[in-house]
Formats: sequence, C-alpha cells, structure tokens
Amino acid sequence: MQAVSNWVLEWLLEGDPAIRWQVLRDLTGAAEQKVRSEQRRVCKEGWGARLLSLQDDDGRWGGGIYTPKWTSTTYTMVLLRSLGLPAQHPQALRACKALFDTGFWKDGGINFWTRYHSRSETCVSSMVLAVACWFRLDDTRLDRLAEHVVGQQMADGGWNCLSMPGYGEATHGSFHTTISALEALLEYERFRPTRAQAARDAQARGREFLLAHRLFRSHRTGEVVKSAMTRFSFPPRWHYDVLRGLDYFRDAGAALDPRLEEGLRLLEQRRTTDGRWLLQNEYPGKTFFRLETVGKPSRWNTLRALRVLRWRDLI
Repeated sequence: MQAVSNWVLEWLLEGDPAIRWQVLRDLTGAAEQKVRSEQRRVCKEGWGARLLSLQDDDGRWGGGIYTPKWTSTTYTMVLLRSLGLPAQHPQALRACKALFDTGFWKDGGINFWTRYHSRSETCVSSMVLAVACWFRLDDTRLDRLAEHVVGQQMADGGWNCLSMPGYGEATHGSFHTTISALEALLEYERFRPTRAQAARDAQARGREFLLAHRLFRSHRTGEVVKSAMTRFSFPPRWHYDVLRGLDYFRDAGAALDPRLEEGLRLLEQRRTTDGRWLLQNEYPGKTFFRLETVGKPSRWNTLRALRVLRWRDLI
C-alpha cells in the first residue's frame, strides 16, 4: 500500500481553510486547539466566507429554499456543513430556521411542495436534519424530524424518497436517499446522544443495506448499479458514490466488514501515480462558484480518500 507523502500533505494544507482544518484533524493528529483555530477561519476566508457574503437579506440564498440548484438555501447549507462552518454560526442558524419555518410539515418531515405533495420528502428531510444538527439548532421540531426520518426506513434497511404513496411507491431502498439519511442520523446522534437510540439502530440497519450491496452492486445480479457511483464527486449534492459511502462508514466509526473491501480496492485504484485523486465528476446546475475542476487533482477527494484509508490502516 502506498503511504501518504509529505508533499501531498503540504499540497492539501495549501488549500482552502475548509480543507486545512480537516487535514489537521484527520491526517496530521494536530492538537484540538490548532484544529479549531483553523476551522474558525472557514467563516472569514475562502469558500465559506464567499458563501456567507452571498446570503440574501431574508436569510436565504439564491432567492429560493430548494431551487435553483445548486444556489438555493438548502444546497448552500449542505455545502457549508461539508466545509465545516462552525456550529451556531448566526447566519447558518438563521437559514436553518428558514428551512424549518418554510418546510416543516404535519407528518414531522420537510415538505417544500405542499401544493403538490401531501407527504414530506425523505431526501430533503434528511438534508435539513443533517445541517440543523451540525449547526446545533435548538428547536423542538428537530427531534420530530429525526423521528420522521427513522420512520421512513424501509424493510430492506434503506431509504427511498420514491417510496411514499402516490409518488413512485418504490419497494427497494435507494443509495442516494440512504446515504443522506445515514449522515443525518449520525449528526443527530452526536447532537442529541441521550435521545438517539432509534437513530443508532436505524443506522446499523442502513449500513447493512449498503454492505449487502458491497457499496455499489446489485444484491441480485452483482452488477454495478450505476457507473456514476464509481466516480468521485464533490460536492455530491444529493448523489451517492462509493467514496461518500466509505467516508460515512469512517465517520460513524463503523465496524470493519469484508464487504467494504471491493469499495476500498476501487478507492486505491483511483489514486494517481503522484498519490492524489482527481475530481471525476460534477453535477450540472447553477453554482455561485466552482470549488475544483473536473479532471484535475482534487483536494476534496484526496482528503476524503486518505482519511478513509487511514481509518482502515491502509496508509
């Protein structure tokens, strides 16, 4: 196995504060004080500061709650969580409240389309739960939202936003919805540890769903479900790929399982000869600005890949 070289670490540390604080935390073993000091720079410099400067006067972004993609409030908040904007940042809390005030629905989930749908949407409910927990929104609706997400889990252990009656009525979990739900419930577990047993149990079943598919294969035929899942993107938006799945298992401190091995081999195969990973894909839509360029070395993918390999003691 290749070791991580000093120059790759130096290259990562030359990046945006959103990259640097996570490199310090996950790859260098830096002191907590140094990590937090670097994390605080996310709201003052680089990508995080740029996004915060673009917030509308009403606390939203892009003039909308869920659209346009990817400049709406929902997707900007999802990105700010990935950047690691510190918890309880006042602009983020204001936006979290806007998401709840606009979308919290009588079934306990998030429904931004009440004119068209009588039930909440599971992907969106999960995204909102994840950002609200990350930013530590103190709101009683948050616990009801977590209960709703847990309650949408399907018999196979996955989640699918098309499983609701009258909206596809899918009978099999979706990789995309499942990863959003898993990430959200992990954030909830950390924010509300004394109330999170159901969230822990649901995550265990959800991880088993991904493991049964070896992260990207049909459990029936063994074929790759979709080739896009084997290409690594950042930001992933609402999409699943193998690197995102592996990074969740790492983040959750999940038990090692031999069914992860094929995904780990794919991850290593994607490493270039200089020890980095490329940005392999991006999803079309309006953005405020690009973080990285498709086909070029990606600090995001390199950071996430290296911390997964470190979790597995492969570097």
